[in-house]
Amino acid sequence: MSIKANASREGYLHENYRYFHLRDTAGQERDFHFHDFDKIVVLISGRVDYAVEDQVYTLRPWDVLLVKRHTIHKAIIDVKEPYERIIIYLDRKYFDRVMPEAGLLGCFDRAGHSGQYLLVPGEDGLNELKTLFESYEKSADDGLFGAQAMRDTLMMQLLIRINRIAVARGEQRKKLYDPKIEAALSYINENLSRELSVEALAEKVYLSKYHFMRLFKAQTGSTVHAYVRQKRLLQAARLIRQGTDANKAAADSGFADYSTFHRAFRESFGVSPGKLKG
Repeated sequence: MSIKANASREGYLHENYRYFHLRDTAGQERDFHFHDFDKIVVLISGRVDYAVEDQVYTLRPWDVLLVKRHTIHKAIIDVKEPYERIIIYLDRKYFDRVMPEAGLLGCFDRAGHSGQYLLVPGEDGLNELKTLFESYEKSADDGLFGAQAMRDTLMMQLLIRINRIAVARGEQRKKLYDPKIEAALSYINENLSRELSVEALAEKVYLSKYHFMRLFKAQTGSTVHAYVRQKRLLQAARLIRQGTDANKAAADSGFADYSTFHRAFRESFGVSPGKLKG
């Protein structure tokens, strides 16, 4: 899959959390972007691939995707099918303030640390989630006494359930590749600061240069050069967001020339490296 898009900061959360249940008949494909809040995506129906940092997931109904704040992501939607999903925006400061010992957003930290953003609930966990989603949506419309307090309580219960699923390490799926390409992708991910020419990578997996190029393109939808470039840019962006100086982030991500890095960064993300920090 070719990862070519602008990454920009999108949306601001002025509430403690926001809950959406959306149904689109046409669907929408958005560019790479990131938020200042944590986000949960639950697919109900439709055909969607979700790119989160350096992973691409093909979602299935009731998969739970955890998108930590400042994580670059993009939904690739098949517009031929209706797309129904639940999306929840979460203000970390609010949940840390009201329940500081609970660690209700710890599931996002675990996802960010492990690089695995997809949760697949087991039958029991899924049934509990469905019940909680249904209860939350009913409480949003009932207009009864204490409705907001009820919604807050149900949101806490949702986060507890999702954390339990995460801790139990529910089955997680990644897009599967040919073993040779999987080996090449792993090597790229672990050696972004090193030489990653087509010739060097092909030699690592014992394929001819041209067979490797064809297989890589068929498996990932991207050329080797474009994939390596975007992986390096994503790593540099992550380092910069963590406070690393842009020059060092560029060098640590395999860019020998800063001006080349700066130009590529702006082309890919739509902002200069310095602007990504804010």
